[in-house]
Amino acid sequence: MPTPVVLDNTVLTNFALVKRSDVVLRLWPTACTTPEALAEYQAGAAIGRLPLNAWSTLPIATLTETETAFGASLVHRLGAGERSCLALAHERAGIFVSDDGDARAVAQRFGVRTTGTLGILVLCVKRKWLSRKAANDLLREMIALGYRSPVDRLDSLLTD
Repeated sequence: MPTPVVLDNTVLTNFALVKRSDVVLRLWPTACTTPEALAEYQAGAAIGRLPLNAWSTLPIATLTETETAFGASLVHRLGAGERSCLALAHERAGIFVSDDGDARAVAQRFGVRTTGTLGILVLCVKRKWLSRKAANDLLREMIALGYRSPVDRLDSLLTD
């Protein structure tokens, strides 16, 4: 079974706002999300803040009872979307993709691999799917639309 790459709402939002969900789907054909994370995204779409159909082809993974129980055991300062995505990635030895610092800290405590928006952009440049300029332009656009990035350029994260 391929390694699942589980996207939470923070990453769904960032790439949808710049109309580049294709970048994530090309990078990871095994990308998916959970019903809870999708519900968070759809709440933003319902009030016109997010594109409605940006993720129409993204698979939605149903959690098992074990995954649901693990998610319920996680700290409740995490939202339902973060808890469900983290639980799925934990139980299926996948990658948890989030920009939420608290959620990533919990994931790391449980040994779950993590990445986020910046990691996606860097990997796309390394694979030559995006030029450095194009990736920096996307980052700049995401920041302008509300993404709170720790860097304003990817250059320091790209070592040749």
